[in-house]
Amino acid sequence: MRRNAVLLVTISLLSGFGGSAMSLVTGVWILDLTGSPGRAGLAGLCVYAPTLAGPWLGAITDRIPRRPLLVATNLVLAAALLSLFAVHSAQQAWLIYLVSFTYGISYVVLDAGESALLPAALAPQHLGTVNGWRSAAREGMKLLSPLAGAGLYAWQGGSAVAALSALMPMIVALLYPLLGLTGSATPAAVERGFRAGLAVLRARPVLRVTVPLAGVSIALSGFSTAPGYAVVTEDMHLPSTFLGLLMSAQGAGSIVAGLTAGRVVSRHGAIAAGAAGTALFAAGLLARCLPWWPAIVAGAVVAGAGLPWTLVAAVTAVQTHTPAHLLGRVSATANTAMFGPIALANPLGSAAVHLGGRPSLIAAAVACLAAAAVATRLRPGTSG
Repeated sequence: MRRNAVLLVTISLLSGFGGSAMSLVTGVWILDLTGSPGRAGLAGLCVYAPTLAGPWLGAITDRIPRRPLLVATNLVLAAALLSLFAVHSAQQAWLIYLVSFTYGISYVVLDAGESALLPAALAPQHLGTVNGWRSAAREGMKLLSPLAGAGLYAWQGGSAVAALSALMPMIVALLYPLLGLTGSATPAAVERGFRAGLAVLRARPVLRVTVPLAGVSIALSGFSTAPGYAVVTEDMHLPSTFLGLLMSAQGAGSIVAGLTAGRVVSRHGAIAAGAAGTALFAAGLLARCLPWWPAIVAGAVVAGAGLPWTLVAAVTAVQTHTPAHLLGRVSATANTAMFGPIALANPLGSAAVHLGGRPSLIAAAVACLAAAAVATRLRPGTSG
């Protein structure tokens, strides 16, 4: 278990570093080439749009041997990143969009494939712990790699960042074959379409609770983005640079949560862990409404700790309550359910901010607390 756990966490570290470094640079690169903030923002849309096709992309991981698929996906991603050496002017900006879209597809395939592979690499009792470690690794990279990517971009330009980011999936492709797998990591023949994945989410009581609960929490995190900005800059009259401190504080909370999530899931069950995470996130939102900047920082830490508990609980529940031959599509369908709503919630939050930053954050907190209460009420008598 230890060797596989180290390999899986290392894969998350490398993937998180490359993805986070490139995610910031793509928008800045397009902005520098075109001078258009609107066109720069479209890069993010290209990354998240493939999430909506998660059930279909996830079905691929149930039809193709998973380890070779993960290796091939990383190598294709590396090749796509290296193509950015051809970008020299605004006329080639379309290539950055294409690579961003490729990144988005790879995220869906890799998330689904890894979720399906983990039960063959780890004992069931270790899934929650390692999922938490992987979450902490990814969050840690979100603190470090954007700064590294921005510095390298300022020094050597976008091509240098693309080369560094391409190196990460190349190394990851070499690590997957080192995993020791038990059981079958090769999916059986699939007779039904992606609806089978949706049917599993509906049929398992634990999944019916944890996956929608994570979806609500993640959606409201997107909803609360603009109101959080408004509280800092308009209500508190703090400089916009204070937002960077809040992002770091939230990241620190997420790292701690990732390291503890597995233990919470093992002791109290996925539903209880998910509900507690959602309640923590709500408490963080309420703290950010207080007219005292240390409370806002503390709220960011608490909110950052809550989301990983909710997400790890849902992911672990999917891995432990899904038939092996359907894990790919169920994982991808769950990801769509958890992350898809943020595409709508984010602009709704931007609109709601006209009613005031604090009222919007309070509304989001109340919605989270209500969702956590419903989840606790629906908790079955077993540990989940």
